[in-house]
Amino acid sequence: MTGRDCSIANALSVVGERWSLLIIREAMFGERRFDRFAANTGASRDILAARLKSLVAAGVLRREQYSDRPPRHEYLLTESGRALRPVLMALMEWGDTHATAGDPPTVWEHDCGATLHPTLTCGHCGAEVLEGTLTPIRLGAIT
Repeated sequence: MTGRDCSIANALSVVGERWSLLIIREAMFGERRFDRFAANTGASRDILAARLKSLVAAGVLRREQYSDRPPRHEYLLTESGRALRPVLMALMEWGDTHATAGDPPTVWEHDCGATLHPTLTCGHCGAEVLEGTLTPIRLGAIT
């Protein structure tokens, strides 16, 4: 048995590893270079190289050469990678509330001047999605 077909499992197969999420975090902070990813994530160079390669292969990052001598590359978020922003913001909010003692290490300020606290809203009606307001509609059954 392979289990339920699940978009969460599919997403986790691409970005569900600690170092991958930390690389994406750094890219969202504006980092692009291997050495900066290494310094800011704490990942070993071999793990970092492997994760960057897999994120490029998955289309989350794109690799661009910025120097010929020596050949050097930087990594930029693709549209797919930028689409992970709400996921990381929600994960950060959860971590600030449930996994961080004291003040959060980083906050995001919105253009309005307030600290961002992301919420889930319905794209159709604009209402906040609260517990008890969703119903799962299974399009495929476990076989």
